[in-house]
Amino acid sequence: MAKLPGAIQGARVVGERYVRAQRRANPEGRMPLFDHLRELRNRIVKMALALVAGMIVGFIFFNQAWRVIERPLCHTVVNGHSGCRTAGVDQLILNSPLDPFYLRVKVAFIVGVILSSPVWLYQLWAFIAPGLYAREKRWGHIFLATAVPLFLLGNALAYVSLSRSMHYLLGLTPHGVGNYIQVDLYLSFVMTMLLAFGIALEVPLLIVMLNLAGILTHERFRKWRRVLIFGVFVIAAIANPSPDPITMLILGGACAALVEVAEFIVWYNDRRRARLHPDLYAGLSDDEVSPLDLDERPDNRLN
Repeated sequence: MAKLPGAIQGARVVGERYVRAQRRANPEGRMPLFDHLRELRNRIVKMALALVAGMIVGFIFFNQAWRVIERPLCHTVVNGHSGCRTAGVDQLILNSPLDPFYLRVKVAFIVGVILSSPVWLYQLWAFIAPGLYAREKRWGHIFLATAVPLFLLGNALAYVSLSRSMHYLLGLTPHGVGNYIQVDLYLSFVMTMLLAFGIALEVPLLIVMLNLAGILTHERFRKWRRVLIFGVFVIAAIANPSPDPITMLILGGACAALVEVAEFIVWYNDRRRARLHPDLYAGLSDDEVSPLDLDERPDNRLN
């Protein structure tokens, strides 16, 4: 590979020296309050731009997106009938002249949130990363490579559960009673399901990141394991907008399975950390004298 011109190499050397000088002057990466607010503003602007770009895609492919969103409702059988085009059978309705426009905006927003998830997840991590130590920042790539698939997996589970929720809820309709469902209420239900499932599946990732940062150990996790599993199902019940127990079990079961995977990662990481950096004080009682290597004392090295 050809060498860079001397001027470019010199500029690069000066830049690297400047960065090293800044790190020595501020090794902990501290920032004034206004710098934090400015950083937050920049991150929010980037997330908003990504969301707008995703919404533009949602506007362009509105018909395809709407068919996917209405499918769980329109394929639900109520009193032996199905289809959103039959009056009184899970039929979607609009109440005002502006509702068709709002419908397109809300559908575009749902599409934008899903498509821009890699960007806003990265921006959230990038805002937190400056407050971490250098050894903790390196796990950012693992966070991003895992957070996005988990969020999309939660969206997929939510979409599959929507059919079950519609079947359960609309199946409670008495004979002789028609279902005329407002579009905005149905879209709010769909959006809540997608966000609830997507965010709930990020909980196991949070457990792993706390362990990698040295905050949560496997010993502490093992003591609180039953409470954590119970808490996962409680969160699933709260986050799930549908009272359908099957839907809650789908979300809770998926989160519990991922928590088990997270526990194995925490256990393995603690073993690796103990092997690389053994604790001299581990296993000592409160009144037991800790080992002391006299060869490491400064006066011995001088002698």
